[in-house]
Amino acid sequence: MKKSTILLIVGFVLLWNSGFIGAEYGLPYTGPFTLIFLRYLAVTVLMVLYLVIRNRLKWMGFRAASLNMLIGFLAHGVWLTCVLLALDQEVPAGIVALIVALQPLATGALSGYVTNEKTDKNQWWGLILGFIGVVLTVAFRIDFSNPGSIFGYLIPLGSVIGITIATLIQRKMEINDKKEKLPLDQTLFYQSFATMLALAIPAILVEDLAAEWVPEFSLAMVWLILAVSLGAYILMWRLIERLDATRVASLFYLGPPVTMLMAWLAFGDTIRLTDIAGLAVVFLGVILTSGVKLKTTGS
Repeated sequence: MKKSTILLIVGFVLLWNSGFIGAEYGLPYTGPFTLIFLRYLAVTVLMVLYLVIRNRLKWMGFRAASLNMLIGFLAHGVWLTCVLLALDQEVPAGIVALIVALQPLATGALSGYVTNEKTDKNQWWGLILGFIGVVLTVAFRIDFSNPGSIFGYLIPLGSVIGITIATLIQRKMEINDKKEKLPLDQTLFYQSFATMLALAIPAILVEDLAAEWVPEFSLAMVWLILAVSLGAYILMWRLIERLDATRVASLFYLGPPVTMLMAWLAFGDTIRLTDIAGLAVVFLGVILTSGVKLKTTGS
């Protein structure tokens, strides 16, 4: 593998997973709905400016626009809202990352029902193992005497459901080679626009768009907008140009350990032995789901 590709991988993994940390830095100064609304308002404005300059801002038709907006609402709006609500309930960022890491497993196991791609027994076993790994980790952290604690650890499952549905819709579009599949810049515009519209309602009605524009919050927002929403997204597509989509998707499995390490460095979050054990079980599930064959060599 070329050194430039390795640098792209490292950059993508660090930027993408720093989103959990950036969100946790921003939440003390605003609500989850407002944070996401402001973030995607800024991304939408930047994408409009870019498309206008490139003379590429145009209506792509109701079906193409609605499908890409639906994908954006699920993959960004639902996914991020559930993540931020869990963080707001003081669920550690690394544990949130571990729970949402079930998404690629769920997508791989369930894709056969939507795209007619074969799902074998190993993929189902992988999904089951991944679920067990998450349960193992979460069970030792939940305060079962506190309903709020139980609810907080269940919220990220909404992220898994939302982005799994979005991924399956996107995958079906790619397989059928539909005209609804748009170029990267137009896709990001429609997805961010839909997320902004969806989050505007709860941000205004529930949180009154309240935010403390202190330097810490401003810096967190700049990072989330430029480094995560734009930077990580661009790096992901650069990697897809060099590697196949499956290998790029496998990089998301690095999320939990990287996020746990970042959260430990940034906030002093503790890493327990049960967390490591859960990660190991999830990793085994990943191996089964992705069809990787382990080889042993004799000495």
